[in-house]
Amino acid sequence: MGAHSGKAYATECGEPIHGILAEFATPAAVVHAAETVRDAGYARWDVHSPFPIHDMESSMGMARTKLPLAIGIVGLSGAGMGFLLQAWVSTQGYATMVQGKPFLAWQAFVPVTFELGILSAAFTALLGMLMLNGLPRWHHPLLKKERFLSVSDDRFFISVEASDPMFDPDKTRALLEKAGAKSIELVEE
Repeated sequence: MGAHSGKAYATECGEPIHGILAEFATPAAVVHAAETVRDAGYARWDVHSPFPIHDMESSMGMARTKLPLAIGIVGLSGAGMGFLLQAWVSTQGYATMVQGKPFLAWQAFVPVTFELGILSAAFTALLGMLMLNGLPRWHHPLLKKERFLSVSDDRFFISVEASDPMFDPDKTRALLEKAGAKSIELVEE
């Protein structure tokens, strides 16, 4: 649904439109097209390529992710909680003198502290990546398009979703044609 018009877009046969898909010939062409789409003000769109394209994030206007910060905070918190748990058990919960060492002999706590820090950071990285990427997603409308399946081989695509506030099938098609698309087609839900 286009947010400006409040109109639900559909094909001639009544299928709701997921968006529009445009194919580009080269990595340079898709980078130029990404800059064009970004500058036009679109928010819900993506670039699909068989390999990473250098500096595509800035061409798309993407901000840096906050995931490394979250991983660091949760990893250090996990390590701190592991250390505090061991310190509490050693001094309060089950205070036992072992070989005449002090109750708070931190050197013995290092392996568990390290492992809990790594474990909590790893789970944060994995779950954060899945959440930020919208995964797991068992089906995507782009996979219905035979042409799109070649993205894993040698094709470059830009897809613009119909849920984007700027989306209008005719205007978006014209913008992508102007950006140099070889082929443009609507994608049904």
